[in-house]
Amino acid sequence: MDIAVIGAGTVGRALASTMVRAGHAVWVSDVDGETAKATADATGATTAGSNRSAADAARVVVLAVSFDAVGPVLDELGRAVDGKIVVDVTNRMDPQQLDGTSNAEAIAALVPAAHVVKAFNTVLAARQADPVVDGVQLDGFVAGDDEQAKQAILDLVASMGFRPIDAGGLIMARALEAMAMLNIRLNISNGWPWQDGWKLVGPTG
Repeated sequence: MDIAVIGAGTVGRALASTMVRAGHAVWVSDVDGETAKATADATGATTAGSNRSAADAARVVVLAVSFDAVGPVLDELGRAVDGKIVVDVTNRMDPQQLDGTSNAEAIAALVPAAHVVKAFNTVLAARQADPVVDGVQLDGFVAGDDEQAKQAILDLVASMGFRPIDAGGLIMARALEAMAMLNIRLNISNGWPWQDGWKLVGPTG
């Protein structure tokens, strides 16, 4: 699969690393070209000269940036995401932001001609790069309204080593963002080492 990872920070690097290892073609871009090159060199991805050129090359565009940066990034990408899958990885960092809406739904309103899917946000960066804890395969939750787009990302999640979990329509991004908030707050308040992940246990089939 051809994938553009927009954002070459901790999350972008972790995702690019796992995606390349899974055999996907990955282009990395960032507002800082040197950061993009360093991430690409470290992961085996290809450096893109701009966010737009990364998106032009890809079928899937992963937004591995803070939500505050999403608007400017989407402005730059313009029509390059029309008809493509846009994966929202963003999270809310303040519990006061859990207001019954989701970042993913806001993004979908900004790019109505794209297929927005929520994925990877419930997994800390350390586990995006290594989705197994003590021999246990972590779950990769995916939500989206377009069934074909969602299935493509479920397949991507599986190829990266997660157990794919179909969380339902994009409205379920509200729950996934709350799950991420809970894990983030637990790590902060308890001084945990940011190495844990979500796993449904018990019969699921």
